[in-house]
Amino acid sequence: MSDVPQTDVSRPSALPTAKLLQRQAQPLIDQKSNEYLDAIEEEWNKKVDVEIETLVDGMVDIVSLASIEDKDKFRIAQETFQAQCRAESMIRAAHSLTSTIHSMKLLLLLSDETQIARRRDAELRAVQAEKADAQKRVAALLDELLSPRAGGAGRGGAT
Repeated sequence: MSDVPQTDVSRPSALPTAKLLQRQAQPLIDQKSNEYLDAIEEEWNKKVDVEIETLVDGMVDIVSLASIEDKDKFRIAQETFQAQCRAESMIRAAHSLTSTIHSMKLLLLLSDETQIARRRDAELRAVQAEKADAQKRVAALLDELLSPRAGGAGRGGAT
């Protein structure tokens, strides 16, 4: 009884690696940054366009099925089934759009922070320059109001 029982069940020693969504991507070395970003933007636009088109087509089909006329029970059941199928495809398209929106939000949040920081710093410098200019103008106007004018004392006196 000290022997290890022999079975025909495989016992993997490590988990297999998954390779999901393998795409034939262009080598990144051959592409310029702008071209790569344009290609990704175009891919996202195509995904959104397909889902929107699915939603529009589904709505058009459901509206066309909702015609008011004399129908027998078989025709009613058939149209009901078609409407349910279209509604389910529309729901899938809507879920796909929401997941696309979620992915876009994550991409925005996790995007290139150096460019965002550069833009923020440039805007901060511009605002600080505007602030310094405004302070100089306010100081000049305040000096003009508070400084005694030459010959101005006799003008504002009582009569």
